[in-house]
Amino acid sequence: MVRVRWFALLLTLVCLLSSAPLFASQPPLTLAHPFHADVRLADFLVSEKYDGVRGYWDGERLLTRGGETIHAPEWFTAGWPKTPLDGELWAGRGRFAEAVSTVRQQQADDDAWCRMRFMAFDLPAHPGDFAERDAALEGVVATIRQPWVRHVAQFRVGELTELHATLKRLVQQGGEGLVLHRRTALHRAGRSNDLLKLKPYDDAEARIIAHLPGKGRYAGMLGALEVETAQGLRFRLGAGLSDTERRAPPIVGSWVTFRYNGVNEKTGIPRFARFMRVREDLEQP
Repeated sequence: MVRVRWFALLLTLVCLLSSAPLFASQPPLTLAHPFHADVRLADFLVSEKYDGVRGYWDGERLLTRGGETIHAPEWFTAGWPKTPLDGELWAGRGRFAEAVSTVRQQQADDDAWCRMRFMAFDLPAHPGDFAERDAALEGVVATIRQPWVRHVAQFRVGELTELHATLKRLVQQGGEGLVLHRRTALHRAGRSNDLLKLKPYDDAEARIIAHLPGKGRYAGMLGALEVETAQGLRFRLGAGLSDTERRAPPIVGSWVTFRYNGVNEKTGIPRFARFMRVREDLEQP
């Protein structure tokens, strides 16, 4: 009898493991390189870079950049197509923290989601180049007929001076930056020069690997974060941290965003790196 019970338990466990993935698979996202001035602007379409949380609709579920399910209310994605959509879950300019808080909820808060927008900028499964995908995406968004689902407007820029003037005007209005899509690029996952981002500063992500103690006025608090980028570069991140963050620093293993101004030519270490925020939309320990 005991053996039968153990066999039944083992069989149930095997069935459970075989019916659900142990790890979330990451959606096939296109990722941007920083803008560089030697590009031919005529080859690109330009749009606003929305400061929100990446959202990927796989035809059935809304997923994060890491592949975790986003628990949006049923009404938010009702009537969405079976084809994948790529976009940004956005709460408005300067409201990144609110967007992250809403997306991370395990039980959807209707009031919070009423303030969210899905800013759709790509149609990943479409076989055409980006210009063709964008035209098709505009039609798909129109058929959804939901005011919170919006097609990200694309436009052309002729000269570098015009591009930087557009960036300056957008930032003055509270925007984060610009994104440039190569018009002729087919959709492919990963980071490439077919997708570029332009901001008033450079930024990147790194994982916290240690807390370094403070000295002087920061004695008894955090002095700096020791971080490591995905490329394996290690450095200290002390500037930009508030006293509150030094008293209760983000935990080791967390991902953070930092801003910087270029890199050291010999070491590749970011110059003048400053802490910006914890990336709660990325995988946490």
